Amino acid sequence: MDKVIKLGQDIVLLWKNYGSAYLGGVWNTLALATVATLIGCIIGLVCGILNTIPYTKQDPLPKRFLLKLIRIIIRAYVELFRGTPMVLQAVFIYYGLPYFSGNTMRFESMWMAAILIVSINTGAYMAESVRGGIISIDPGQTEGAKAIGMTHVQTMTSVILPQALRNIMPQIGNNFIINVKDTSVMFIIGFTEFFAFHRYITGVNNMYFPSAAIEMIGYLTLTLVFSFLLRWVEKKMDGSDSYELVQTDALTMSAGTYSHPDRGTPFDERSKEHRERIKMGLKNRNGSMRGGR
Repeated sequence: MDKVIKLGQDIVLLWKNYGSAYLGGVWNTLALATVATLIGCIIGLVCGILNTIPYTKQDPLPKRFLLKLIRIIIRAYVELFRGTPMVLQAVFIYYGLPYFSGNTMRFESMWMAAILIVSINTGAYMAESVRGGIISIDPGQTEGAKAIGMTHVQTMTSVILPQALRNIMPQIGNNFIINVKDTSVMFIIGFTEFFAFHRYITGVNNMYFPSAAIEMIGYLTLTLVFSFLLRWVEKKMDGSDSYELVQTDALTMSAGTYSHPDRGTPFDERSKEHRERIKMGLKNRNGSMRGGR
């Protein structure tokens, strides 16, 4: 118990002396993760769409060759950046480009280097997520869109992508949360994010474990908050669960295509609405007969 109290005291002392530095690191981490995730999603969206463009043996040879070449390039990119650690990718991009180019290709801005590294890594994961989201849509919807004269671009933008993006929304959120944590490896190129400030502070006062506890609490708080926000966004994208508005469509009601999730259709003999309608009809019929007598 004494150790726990001592740990709490050390955490308070560190936060009192270096709180602004920790918060600065949190800001850099969030900014890098947000920008890199957005760019990575764009890269993944482009790669996923290009990777799913259909072609047949009847298509011209140049078109088939070009699409096959694009798929090979995308596959090589995805496998390379998914199959290697981000810390090594940072080393090869930040230090490798100047090495092989004789310092002609070097980064003047640390931010640009960090954003490029994390974006390319995120794009590799998002490319497969987008491809999976597109192929998960029922092929009948694509066939139906073509049957009414829609082009491939119109089909993708108006039919397939809106549904695919909803399906991959959890993966987008997951990649963002991963980037919040994985940006900690950017210290290898000198980028000062949350974890880099921890390394600097512990180098000054040697209070490694109390500072690591602050880091742990900080990362956990960030991931929990954004997990909650992402679930809220997903719930909003799902829309309302109420089907009552369909009852205002007379054509739908008369066609018998409306189906309430609990009561079935109004024309179903097992539904409460149908039984009440029959009961009211019998009452009116009996009443008119008695009046006639």
